[in-house]
Amino acid sequence: MCGIAGWLNWERDLRKEQAIAGMMADCQQRRGPDERGEWSSENVALAHRRLIVVDPEGGKQPMIKKYQNNQYVLVYNGELYNTEDLRRDLQAAGHSFGGHSDTEVLLTSYIEWGSECVKRLNGIYAFAIWDKARKRLFLARDRIGVKPLFYTEQKNGFLFASELKGLLAHPEVEAELDEEGLSEIFTIGPGRTPGHGVIKGIKELKPGYSLVVNRYGVKTEQYWELESKPHEDDLETTIARVRELFIDTVERQLVSDVPVCTLLSGGLDSSAISSVASRAFIREGKGNIDTYSVDYEGNEENFEANDFQPDPDDVWVKKMSDYLGTTHHYIRLSNDKLVEALRDGVYARDLPGMADIDVSLYLFCKEIKKNFTVGVSGECADEIFGGYPWYHDQDALEANTFPWSRKLDDRVRILSADLIDRISPQEYMKSRYQEALAEVPRLTGESRVEERMREMFYLNLTRWMPTLLDRKDRMSMYTGLEVRVPFCDHRLVEYVWNIPWEMKNVGGRRKGVLREALKGILPEDVRLRPKNPYPKTFDPAYFAATRDWLLEIINDNNSPILDLIDVDYIRKLAQSDGDFDIPWFGQLMRLPQLFAYLIQVNVWLEDYNIKIS
Repeated sequence: MCGIAGWLNWERDLRKEQAIAGMMADCQQRRGPDERGEWSSENVALAHRRLIVVDPEGGKQPMIKKYQNNQYVLVYNGELYNTEDLRRDLQAAGHSFGGHSDTEVLLTSYIEWGSECVKRLNGIYAFAIWDKARKRLFLARDRIGVKPLFYTEQKNGFLFASELKGLLAHPEVEAELDEEGLSEIFTIGPGRTPGHGVIKGIKELKPGYSLVVNRYGVKTEQYWELESKPHEDDLETTIARVRELFIDTVERQLVSDVPVCTLLSGGLDSSAISSVASRAFIREGKGNIDTYSVDYEGNEENFEANDFQPDPDDVWVKKMSDYLGTTHHYIRLSNDKLVEALRDGVYARDLPGMADIDVSLYLFCKEIKKNFTVGVSGECADEIFGGYPWYHDQDALEANTFPWSRKLDDRVRILSADLIDRISPQEYMKSRYQEALAEVPRLTGESRVEERMREMFYLNLTRWMPTLLDRKDRMSMYTGLEVRVPFCDHRLVEYVWNIPWEMKNVGGRRKGVLREALKGILPEDVRLRPKNPYPKTFDPAYFAATRDWLLEIINDNNSPILDLIDVDYIRKLAQSDGDFDIPWFGQLMRLPQLFAYLIQVNVWLEDYNIKIS
């Protein structure tokens, strides 16, 4: 995993300005702490920060390869999980390799198949290739959007980077926020509309898209999308296929030249991954796998069960670790560290984020990184198999909005009257919701129940899941830890997409078809355990700390957030008991997280020198 950056300009000799591209990459140094590389020609400058995972010598970047009088140069962030399959095909076509890195296989794939190479890749990736003979820059992002890629168009050129900070490091890119950006922050945030970079003029390359830049301009093309079609397998075959795909995916994602661990919460998804990984380690003579779990100081005394989080994880973590014989590491986070790290969370994401839900992951990954460079996590099973409460709650199903943002009216109340008039939050949310529904690939003849569930899965896969993938990538990579997410394998996503709801929910259990597929892989009580989300702190000290910090902000006349919020209403909230009836975003974000989000907004506006136009 790495950080990439590049600059194309048709009117300037970038060989004289290579240092700027290097600076764009170096500000992403935490993504790639092990090596740096630069390359430039007359019109293109590319730079790279490397986290070494595979082939330390043979995977150096930017990677240059000459073939049939042409020169190709690659910068790449990601991991291919079908490297050896591709290598065999390319060798059969006459290509040779100097090392065993997936980087060289990726570059050679482009040389052999051109833009069509992306259709053959299985992995998580964002990359750019300068094709000298064609005088074009080719960029692509993985199908699910695990790896980030942002860009901005200039009068005579083009800039790209893994993270927003890479673009903002360029002297000609200004951190400016217009109505759309304000709407993203205060209406959609901490989520984000696909393709939008929030900052004016910055775009995100959407998942499953490629992009070509040449003298004729910039052209994007969708190379992958979900396809709705009748599911013809019976239940037994479906369960067997889910099991087969899952095991194959996890085992592929254990490939590494550095140590690998798994993140284990004791829940269904992480336990299944840890179980498959543990068995693969033992089979290959690697011994017991290491596993990691996270919780918070004070949660034993302050935990309160609710519909979203019915019980604590620790007993289940121990059960799974004992069952598998893993070397387990319990990480305990303090509430003062959670508050202190809110600023780090902004710097990692380059945007206000999921408050302590973000920064706890950052602190967790920071501990893991002390011993490991690669971890494997159970993210995204709930989106793909239907594990969230809102898949099963009639009010959520009937709500004419994103189910994780049903408290918009409460959010609007915190905004200043001027900002409400300017961005019309309800209208913006409605338009984004309708836009998402219009994209859903329909299947003729489905019942209204199946049709609505297909809509829900699409909303979750394309609007909710990216928020969690952003979180996972930015928080882990900010510590130099690569975290892999097997449930995002596109083959698994494609297959499960068309499984009917009745079959996905077989036995009346959430993620029923996955639970059936995991028989024999997990202990029965773990296999049938109700969903528990990523842990959060229940300590009232966290609420007090975020409240006090936010009060400091609104008592400072120089705070940039003041014109955007209703200060009097915030003061009233600060005197409340510390909760909303239901989370205002997702499952876990209540009043303490709202305070923390506003703190992060102010930090972002101030430290990133955001200009509001």
